[in-house]
Amino acid sequence: MWHLLLYPTSSPFLTLHVRQWSNVPFFTVPLARAHGKSFAHRSDLRQAKRIVVKLGSAVVTRGDECGLALGRLASIVEQVAMLQNQGREMMIVTSGAVAFGKQRLRHEILLSQSVRQALHSGQNQLKDMSLPVLEARACAAAGQSGLMALYEAMFTQYSTCTAQILVTNLDFHDDQKRRNLKSTLHELLRMNIVPIINTNDAVVPPPEPNSDLQGVNVISIKDNDSLAARLAVEMRADLLIALSDVEGLYDSPPGSDDAKLLDTFYPGDQHSITYGTKSRVGIGGMEAKVKAALWALQGGTSVVIANGTHPKVTGHVITDIVEGKKVGTFFSEVKPAGPTVEQQTEMARSAGRTLASLEPEQRSDIICALADLLTERKDQILSANKKDMEHAVSRLSPAMLKRLSLSSSKLNSLSIGLRQIAVSSQDSVGRVLRKTRVANNLELEQITVPIGVLLVIFESRPDCLPQVSALAIASGNALLLKGGKEAANTNRILHELAQEALSIHGVKDAIQLVSTREEVEDLCRLEKMIDLIIPRGSSQLVRDIQRAAKGIPVLGHSEGICHVYVDHEASVDKAIKIIRDSKCDYPAACNAMETLLVHRELLRTPLFDQIIDMLRTEHVKIHAGPKFASYLTFSPSEVKSLRTEYGDLECCIEVVDSMQEAVDHIHKYGSSHTDVIVTENEDTAEQFLQQLDSACVFWNASSRFADGYRFGLGAEVGISTARIHARGPVGLEGLLTTKWVLRGEGHTAADFSEQGSMTYLHENLPVARVLPGRRTTS
Repeated sequence: MWHLLLYPTSSPFLTLHVRQWSNVPFFTVPLARAHGKSFAHRSDLRQAKRIVVKLGSAVVTRGDECGLALGRLASIVEQVAMLQNQGREMMIVTSGAVAFGKQRLRHEILLSQSVRQALHSGQNQLKDMSLPVLEARACAAAGQSGLMALYEAMFTQYSTCTAQILVTNLDFHDDQKRRNLKSTLHELLRMNIVPIINTNDAVVPPPEPNSDLQGVNVISIKDNDSLAARLAVEMRADLLIALSDVEGLYDSPPGSDDAKLLDTFYPGDQHSITYGTKSRVGIGGMEAKVKAALWALQGGTSVVIANGTHPKVTGHVITDIVEGKKVGTFFSEVKPAGPTVEQQTEMARSAGRTLASLEPEQRSDIICALADLLTERKDQILSANKKDMEHAVSRLSPAMLKRLSLSSSKLNSLSIGLRQIAVSSQDSVGRVLRKTRVANNLELEQITVPIGVLLVIFESRPDCLPQVSALAIASGNALLLKGGKEAANTNRILHELAQEALSIHGVKDAIQLVSTREEVEDLCRLEKMIDLIIPRGSSQLVRDIQRAAKGIPVLGHSEGICHVYVDHEASVDKAIKIIRDSKCDYPAACNAMETLLVHRELLRTPLFDQIIDMLRTEHVKIHAGPKFASYLTFSPSEVKSLRTEYGDLECCIEVVDSMQEAVDHIHKYGSSHTDVIVTENEDTAEQFLQQLDSACVFWNASSRFADGYRFGLGAEVGISTARIHARGPVGLEGLLTTKWVLRGEGHTAADFSEQGSMTYLHENLPVARVLPGRRTTS
């Protein structure tokens, strides 16, 4: 028999047998820690071994409160079974017996009444029948067996066995019963059985007033919230997931204008929240849930309260929580030293609005100050970068290490680029793009304004931080930065320098560095706080962000499949030079050549032989396209896909019959990033430039020119292959949007109706730049 004292914070460590699983489709989760202290961070929840899932009445029952929500229940069972098959120990505390019983009893009563009425009246037509009020205990008695049968049938689909346990408050107060209960549960878990626990509502007495939660060692079982908390502590569970019909815990009643969902709740924060009404069914409200959660937390069990009824998340809410994703409210005893990412975003937005209202010269001063700091504090920056390089040398590829590395020359180039941005920022924010006299004394202007709050996520590229910071400052945008952990030391010193420069004009908080354990996917869910996401990194990172950021626009490209087409009228010297630079200058760059298209007439010519010799000399691995391979007796390895971004000294060579076929190939297999034609025929080149719809199209120039610095933009936040807003290398202009300003003198739309006295003029007026706080003049 397993023996466990009721006092969770002082009881001795209990050794459990780690089971060896067979036929497990996923993986086995090791028993990661001794129980006694809850997890400090969401990301730690992945280590949870023993998990209690509490299903509230609103989750289990239908909206009419009569019968079960079978779809929701099925998805919850699937998630619990999946976690159980991973080697975790799952327990369910469920409601629903009363609702299921109510449905059965109503059906029986209606059937009985219809039979009696038919016999009495001699006809089958039924009159209106009123149902008696059904007593909850009777409903529970009638529904419990059916509820359990339903669970058993659902879990059987996943080859998972279940067992039913009904408890009352007395079972926890009686020492012998409590020991028997724990012994039973331990044995069930040992046999890989999911215990399904519920209060025995058929016999349970009403809760005693003021008897609930009288300290860490006492909790009265008056609802399933308190039952789940008591059970979690008694069984030394690592995690309690309490599913209800609200997203989590709010700082004020959900639905009120200022209500904010609390991502994390700390025991000392009770005074900062107010409670709304209880859920539509059940006997517990949010206050009861919070009290039960805090009691369990104090007993060493982590707690998450989340929504189990939302149709878009129910199918993965439990697994998302266990994976450490930001779902619901996480209860933690460890309060972080710094602000949360939500607080950082609010701070950035507030300071960003002040930044946008500064004079252009003031924003330029900030950027120049940052440029000076990059050279003045060069030793500090390089020292921090050296630490990052030492930690990363055994973990990163040579290409990634090159991106991570900083040098004096890189810092000098960064400083020069920042000064270019400072100059271009003079007429960015507040520039009048269009001015129209709508009618007499009614003038309309379209002016440039910042987008708002930018989230830039970048990997292994600390030089990205000052570049993006300068562009954000120049465009008046607030900035949230999330860098890779491999560059943590370098990013930290560069961010400190950026904030030091911003302090010149009191807008230090406009740029924030996210250094908490925030997952990228969680940041992408802040759609009410972030206006644009800009990923800088691998194509996989960009694709992941585009997939995760459903409510926030993403500026970027997922792939850089760049082509160089060598026409039959190409110059030998230009072709060799452009191909070498496009492929070999920086193979990992998104603007590096990945596919070389060669006109068929060039095969077996000196030009083609020189191209192949040059690529071999540069140690470029060649993959043959299908047509190219057909011309060769012994060909290089045939390409697996013509839509491949190698990011290394590799490329594909394919043969085309004409410039038009090259364009068609690029449209089919390219990524609309950067594509090049090498030819001496101007007409052919112009057709290529006009027909191809990539973001960057070049004639007799390397694909490596697709860069904000090389374009004279000073720097870039990335390269966009989108069809709207910014496209190609995105510099300062791409971080601006517009707003319309209308100035009138009491004008109304009615003035321009058939009965009105005014007519529209719609005259275009000359434009002039608007400075913050000033009116333009014609």
